[in-house]
Formats: sequence, structure tokens, C-alpha cells
Amino acid sequence: MTKQLKIDVFTDVVCPWCVVGSARLDAAVAKLADDIDVIIENHPFYLDPNTPPEGVVVADMLRERYGNEPSEMWARVEGEARKAGVELDLSKQPRMFPTKKAHTITRLAKPLGIQHELANAIANAYFLEHRQINDDNVLADIAVEFGFDRGDALDAMNDEHELAITEQLANDAAAQGIRGVPFFVFGEKYALSGAQPAEVFDRALAQVIEEL
Repeated sequence: MTKQLKIDVFTDVVCPWCVVGSARLDAAVAKLADDIDVIIENHPFYLDPNTPPEGVVVADMLRERYGNEPSEMWARVEGEARKAGVELDLSKQPRMFPTKKAHTITRLAKPLGIQHELANAIANAYFLEHRQINDDNVLADIAVEFGFDRGDALDAMNDEHELAITEQLANDAAAQGIRGVPFFVFGEKYALSGAQPAEVFDRALAQVIEEL
């Protein structure tokens, strides 16, 4: 008999640790038995809600905020990414952009059942292909690959009502106590914060599946 497991995922597509966390989640899910039906629902969260429309230079922002050279911080993330099978070079994506439109198109992908895949694709476009994910046409190109009509995707990501819903959901996540991403909730019971080691994801899934 098939068991259904829901995983709620809070990430932002400009968050490098989210790339690592998503890769580790996907690897853990891929190991599960065939009788486990996993449903992943993505939720909006803003890594930096104050990012201006034109974006910010990440290296400058990190120096100002932490007083350290970004290369030191990047090296740690890149090392963990390699362990997760992701070749990440954060020096090749100099700017961080607002992500309300990316979150909106991801949120509206829920009926298609490809939210998680779409969110991963946008993050990969940004970090691995160094594309400008604040550009409507870039987002629309990605959305089309996942079954969206191009015109519908462009309309959705510029619909003030849909953008307002995304904004509210991102604010709600922060108000509920989520202070950073990635953040995962397994089976509406167990929360996991951060890009934890692969074995932590394995244990979390095993525990919640045992209780299904």
C-alpha cells in the first residue's frame, strides 16, 4: 500500500545554501522505496526582502554586512555544493535580484505538480548558467520548459494580485519564525533548518515515514 509523504520547502532561488539543501533533499528522496509517494510543496521566502529592483552586487553586500572577504564565505558553500554533486562558482554570478516574480511563477506551478522542479531550474539558471532571473523573458523561457504557456507565464508574473499573494506568503513565513532558508517540514511534523548533511535528511525521512 502506497504511503504519501508531504514535504514543505521554503527556499529562495538566489540562496546558494538552498541549492545545496535542495540537492541533498532530492538525493534522499531518490533513495526511498517505490511505495512512498512524495509531494513537495514550495513556499516563498525572501533571502533579502530589501533587494532593490536593479539588484545588488553580492560581494559588496557581504563585505558591508559581515566585514569579511566574500571568497572565504563562498568557498565554504562551494565545498558543500561539490559534496552534493553541484559545481558551484559564486564569483560568476555577481548580482542578487528580487525574487517575487520567480516565487510567483513557482507558486502558480502547483497545479502542474512541478513546483520543486521549476524552483530548482530557476535557481540553477541563476547560479549555474549565470542568467538574469529578474528578466521576465528569462523566467518565461524556463516556465515554458515546464509546461506553461509563455503568454500566461508573462501575465502571471506581472499580475499585481498574484504578486501581492506571494508577498503576503513570504511575510507570513517570516512572521511564523522562519529566519533563514533552506527550511524543510516533513509530514507537517518535523522541521529541518539549513543545508544539513546528507545523512540528516536520510534520518529525517526515515523517521517520518516510520510514523506514516
